[in-house]
Amino acid sequence: QVQLVESGGGSVQAGGSLRLSCAASGRTDGILHMAWFRQSPGEERVGVAAIRYGGTNTYYADSVKGRFTISQDRGKNTVYLEIVSLKPEDTAKYYCAATTKFIISFSLWLAPERYSTWGQGTQVTVSS
Repeated sequence: QVQLVESGGGSVQAGGSLRLSCAASGRTDGILHMAWFRQSPGEERVGVAAIRYGGTNTYYADSVKGRFTISQDRGKNTVYLEIVSLKPEDTAKYYCAATTKFIISFSLWLAPERYSTWGQGTQVTVSS
């Protein structure tokens, strides 16, 4: 089993930056993809960035391209999400997810149903 723990959230002013971390533990050798999702109250969980675990390919939602960067440190079993130029609309709970199943289509890398393991989330609040 894989466990995920997110950290790095907080309250920041618009224009600021944050780096979220997702530490994986357990049977991490089977992870093929990891992704970040966000969810605001009353809204659906939306994928923002994904990465081929152990590889180089990444995929971003159009709404965050240029401001969000996903990266990984395999030695630390950690995936990061760096967010710059934060906007109030980025306010949400951010979740990390992992899957041990290969996702063929890039467009499905941000589909929540493709991921079987989730962290507890970390809150990001951006004030104007």
